[in-house]
Amino acid sequence: MTANSDGVLSDPSGAVVVKPCKQAEVDFYQSTSLHPRIQRYISTFMGTLSLGSQPDPALAVGTVNPTDAGQAISDTPSSTTAPMVEKSWKPSSGAKIQTDLAIVLENAAAAFKKPNVLDVKLGARLWDEQAPAAKRAKLDQDAEQTTSKPLGFRIAGMRTWQGQEAAGKDGVNADGYRNFDKHYGRALTTDTVRQGFEEFFRLERGAFAEGSVRKIVDRFLEDLKGLKAVLESEESRMYSASLLFVYEGDASALEEAFRAEKEDSADVSGTKGEEADDEDEDEDEDKDGGPKIQAMKLIDFAHARWTPGEGPDENLLHGLRNTIKVFESLIAAD
Repeated sequence: MTANSDGVLSDPSGAVVVKPCKQAEVDFYQSTSLHPRIQRYISTFMGTLSLGSQPDPALAVGTVNPTDAGQAISDTPSSTTAPMVEKSWKPSSGAKIQTDLAIVLENAAAAFKKPNVLDVKLGARLWDEQAPAAKRAKLDQDAEQTTSKPLGFRIAGMRTWQGQEAAGKDGVNADGYRNFDKHYGRALTTDTVRQGFEEFFRLERGAFAEGSVRKIVDRFLEDLKGLKAVLESEESRMYSASLLFVYEGDASALEEAFRAEKEDSADVSGTKGEEADDEDEDEDEDKDGGPKIQAMKLIDFAHARWTPGEGPDENLLHGLRNTIKVFESLIAAD
């Protein structure tokens, strides 16, 4: 396995990621079996992995403990009712999480030749009830100084394919990608935040999405609105969760993905009756393993729980609704 700077692992095929975590995140993923409508908007949870005492997760060897689909756990983990212990807190400054537990998840960027990836952190409030006062103050300050407070979201990171011919020019890495770290998103304001999404879709300043990019934006909007409807019907709190957007950055691969999708649709429409039902199932399986156009997932549930009787998560929904507005601003009125 290989690991990135955050300690998140990937298997050689790239089909799965192994993310070091705490038990609370495992509990949340397992509890989604009681909330099936949200499952299409999160990465498939495949189980857990014990990292043991190996300090470097990339070198750890373990056995995946598959999730039991028939096992339902409480909506409200016992950890949420435990008293908070006030202790000295210092910013992690990006340090890896100290844990021997990891979750094994579907890799949302798999099946893309050159994935363009955008991470949007949701919420004006980014801390849960277990956070010590110093951490709350620091995260509140971060929110005040960025778009998190007024808009309920901020760009946490981004990576866009520029082409191998652009390598080494204008900030493009040797691998042909341009990376935007957390400082890029923190520098954006309510007036300039649209520029971050223009960068992601490689649009000129103030331009509207056209052609294939317009189709991708439309699909992301459909996903965003679908997720919004689900979260408005659920009672939860998901502090510091993110939206992960991925689309194919290689122009030729994107064109091929659209072509393959069109052919698949034509094949399905040409079948009838029971044959059509069987064909639909086969086509769904083919699409899972074929070239992808775009994908969107809600991620990062270290501070997430279900909260029966407390209503929808308006903190998260505030950011989600404003993200929808920005995506809508990228489309010219018909």
